Amino acid sequence: MAHKQKRYALLIDSRKCIDCKSCVVACRAENGVPLAYSRNWINEEHRGAWPKLQAAFEPEQCHHCTDPACVRVCPTGASRQRPDGIVVVDDADCVGCRYCIIACPYDARFFREDRGVVEKCDLCAHRVDRGEVPACVETCPSKARVFGDLNDANGKLRDVLAKRNYRVKKPEAGTGPQIYYLL
Repeated sequence: MAHKQKRYALLIDSRKCIDCKSCVVACRAENGVPLAYSRNWINEEHRGAWPKLQAAFEPEQCHHCTDPACVRVCPTGASRQRPDGIVVVDDADCVGCRYCIIACPYDARFFREDRGVVEKCDLCAHRVDRGEVPACVETCPSKARVFGDLNDANGKLRDVLAKRNYRVKKPEAGTGPQIYYLL
């Protein structure tokens, strides 16, 4: 029996997000991201009108697409997709042209002036390679994030996606986003 390649993805249950920003802080600490930048963030949306006003929080970051536009436009190959689906930027090859920033439909990349390179969420690939989950997933107190292998038929990610309705953002971009938002 052939071993199927891993395909990592992230599921987000926005209804569980309490806007504590633990994910943002954990990411900054884990990856040395300065306060002026973020690899992940929380979008806030207000619905209704006072006195029946509701706030909804939706975590956001790189969508680790199956056909990432950022990878296609990178002239040096610094932006690349690993065999497990994680999209990374190799700092040594990045020339700071910022084409990938323009190409990303999710505005998930930023230019580090102090280092002259583009950065983005890499799902804490160094942690994943050690068998750990990304820092944002580990630290979330409300368990709004589920990380896993889409090819693992017995995994929690596949189980939740099989039982619940979900959506992806900007499917019309044709990039195949791999962050699934539960409805």
